[in-house]
Amino acid sequence: MKAAAVIPARYGSTRLPGKPLLRDTGRYLIEHVWLRVRQSKRISRVVIATDDLRILAAAEGFGAEAVMTSPSHPSGTDRAAEAAAAISPAPEIVVNVQGDEPEIDPADLDALVDAVDSDPDAGMATLAYEFEGDAGEPSLVKVVTDSSGRALYFSRAAVPFYREGSGPRLEHIGVYAFRAGTLRRFVGLPESPIEKAEKLEQNRALWWGIPIKVVRTRNRPASIDTPADYESFKRRFAKE
Repeated sequence: MKAAAVIPARYGSTRLPGKPLLRDTGRYLIEHVWLRVRQSKRISRVVIATDDLRILAAAEGFGAEAVMTSPSHPSGTDRAAEAAAAISPAPEIVVNVQGDEPEIDPADLDALVDAVDSDPDAGMATLAYEFEGDAGEPSLVKVVTDSSGRALYFSRAAVPFYREGSGPRLEHIGVYAFRAGTLRRFVGLPESPIEKAEKLEQNRALWWGIPIKVVRTRNRPASIDTPADYESFKRRFAKE
């Protein structure tokens, strides 16, 4: 199947304003993400979707395809859906990679495309990383799967709860591959109660019966949410 990636990038950020345009490494943060995604073997086109002319100019300056989208989108998924709808020829699979994932593994993106391509019943796929230890931090989102590797539920709570002893859990990594039709349907659906309760939009898909294939990865990319996150990324980048 033909796959395209959309990287939503907005200028406004509560904890790190102007995040996509941070450039202490010599490259824009959004450029790091774009370069990673371009290494994917299964993705044939990469588009940066933004609501800010400064990001648009920067993206075009380093050679990326970029489009302006509505400033009123409530999420990156909505922004990705608008950009994907304008791609011609229309892709069959759309990979949504957030613009603050400069260390995403291209092989994981290939695995997401493969997961959707190989499972005709899966409307979308996402990544998860197995870990053991403290799972109580609400910002660390967990996912529970069934025997076929499909998501049962996403939660900020420590799920599954081990009544006796302890065991492994899956940390959700918020990168998605959608069938194009599923993406269009998803952004048109109303919020669900479990989505509102957890503040996790992927629970909307489960509520409305959209199967999500969970692809396990051995990589745990660090998203850039705070100034401290960016400083850590700069140190890792300097060692490469």
